[in-house]
Amino acid sequence: MEEKLKAFERLLTIMDELREKCPWDKKQTLETLRHLTIEETYELSDAILKKDMEEIKKEIGDLMLHMVFYAKIGSETNDFDITDVLNGICDKLIYRHPHIYGDVTVKDEEEVKQNWEQLKLKEGKKSVLEGVPVSLPALVKASRIQEKARGVGFDWDNREQVWEKVNEELAEFKAEVDSNAPHEKVEAEFGDLLFSMINYARFININPEDALERTNIKFIRRFQFLETESAKDGKTIKDMTLPEMDAYWNRAKEME
Repeated sequence: MEEKLKAFERLLTIMDELREKCPWDKKQTLETLRHLTIEETYELSDAILKKDMEEIKKEIGDLMLHMVFYAKIGSETNDFDITDVLNGICDKLIYRHPHIYGDVTVKDEEEVKQNWEQLKLKEGKKSVLEGVPVSLPALVKASRIQEKARGVGFDWDNREQVWEKVNEELAEFKAEVDSNAPHEKVEAEFGDLLFSMINYARFININPEDALERTNIKFIRRFQFLETESAKDGKTIKDMTLPEMDAYWNRAKEME
């Protein structure tokens, strides 16, 4: 524990020195750091998907620096400091885990989530969905909305019901497409279909964001194989037929 405290104290000291002496660090505000923090978060996400532990360690460090930076700026305006931040999260964790720090008994993680949402409502939130950031990517937002609704009991009983909903939404989407419905109607049905698929993914313990990103990575890998291997054969993609491209694509799949 002592080594951990020393390492954290070292970071706080360096932050103080940078804020005082470095021209770039002096200029930063909560607003200027915001987009950089988002970028660092995505870099950590990439490292996690790649299972690159060394890179994960580095990206955690980058994010830790940003958290300390925000706290430093908060202390300069006398709004909060790192002590307030850490005590705040500690108090919240203790309050929202009465099954650990109180006399509440839970049987599984689902009850923990339900208690968590109920406690948040007692804190003054008018809706369980208030905690979903507006700026979240739509796919992630849909997952969080569904999880929070489940936390207060608004959910399907089993995955078979959800699969029926997926098929229902697929049929409605296809009907709109086949009837050449206005674009807005087709788009709305496609959104409903996606939402139901995300719901089903939740019931079978698949994170849709991770699943889609892995497919993105797989597609990039196979497409870049197509580009490099066809170039070795003296071909250019724009001059190739689809069957020719498919041959390289299938080779990429076989190599995996």
